[in-house]
Amino acid sequence: MNYNDGSNGREARGCINVPKAYKNIDRKEMHSTAKMDVYNWLEDMHLPITKKTFNIVEVRFKNSRKGFFIKPDEMSLTIGDLVAVEANPGHDMGIVSLTGDLVAIQMKKYGIKENSEEIKQIYRRARPTDIEKWERAIELEKVTMLRARKIVEELELEMKINDVEYQGDATKAIFYYTAEGRVDFRQLIKDLAREFSIRIEMKQIGARQESARIGGIGSCGRELCCATWLHDFRSVSTNVAREQQLSLNPQKLAGQCGKLKCCLNYEYDVYVDALKKFPAASVILTEKGRALHQKTDIVKEVMWFAYDDNSAVLIPVELESVNKMLEMNRNDKKPASLEEFTKPTEVEEENGYQNVVGQDDLKRFDKKKDKKKDNGKRYGGKGHNKNKNNAGEQKPKGRKKNIKRKNDNKQ
Repeated sequence: MNYNDGSNGREARGCINVPKAYKNIDRKEMHSTAKMDVYNWLEDMHLPITKKTFNIVEVRFKNSRKGFFIKPDEMSLTIGDLVAVEANPGHDMGIVSLTGDLVAIQMKKYGIKENSEEIKQIYRRARPTDIEKWERAIELEKVTMLRARKIVEELELEMKINDVEYQGDATKAIFYYTAEGRVDFRQLIKDLAREFSIRIEMKQIGARQESARIGGIGSCGRELCCATWLHDFRSVSTNVAREQQLSLNPQKLAGQCGKLKCCLNYEYDVYVDALKKFPAASVILTEKGRALHQKTDIVKEVMWFAYDDNSAVLIPVELESVNKMLEMNRNDKKPASLEEFTKPTEVEEENGYQNVVGQDDLKRFDKKKDKKKDNGKRYGGKGHNKNKNNAGEQKPKGRKKNIKRKNDNKQ
């Protein structure tokens, strides 16, 4: 049974939290943004007739877990097929993520041989009964995780249960946890086995893996790399930030996991290659005095220096000029000063707003309204009389005075 078009989304709920991981476009299976997807760049290459197709496929499971399995010769599998694979004990359910010769390259990358005992068998394509049982097991995962956390709290163990993964036949469950130190969870395994009547396997994960499971939005405004596509967590040191001229501020350099951001490694190699152009010497001797190197702009290839007697004033010098001055120092010569090698700074004119398409002024809401020029607009426009009644008729003026005069005349 093939669910490549992702019409029911069952495979997405089982292994990843992205519904419809695969979709059919122009009769070709296209990948979406699922984290566990693999781009098969050998797909369009035709093999020789004499060569047999590679009989090992890659299968993915929940929590970035993958494995290699041997398929029967008479079985033809494609990416996205649901399969029942061998497990210890029973069987598990997974999704085929890679087939063909690219699997051999992946196995060589991870150091797994074709005749290794770690490679298990694929039993069959998933049957409807297998999928229904698998879905019932998935529904138990959240309930099991919450109950396991209460048991951990009762035992007063310094650990946190992050996630639970049930096996396809619901006979075994993997409990993923994080802990700062060593934890004795022997009593915990007994209590969990008694509570849920299944085989228990405890697997410790790091803070980065926990952040990948929770997900979130990074400081860049995009989804976390570890939650979308990054599955190879490499160590990040403070030296990576120093090489990129970044301030060592833990609040800005740390990610949601509390560790240094993984994206610090992305441009590290570029900065290392760029720093090879800059000289190692940090002192320039001039007739005006000795100048010490303060900071470097790797992108613009500019170095800032300051004299010993006036360290507050930084003088920018281009890399080419710095090399010339250092060459003069090596020949026992001194330049007159750093200022003669600096270019005059050009003041860039600010591009003001120009109304070229008939739009309103961008600062139209910033202007304050002049109350003196209101001209009675609040009461209906210029020249409008405030004493008019609702019918638009003007009230007679001096009515009370006329009444008093009549009364006086009568008297």
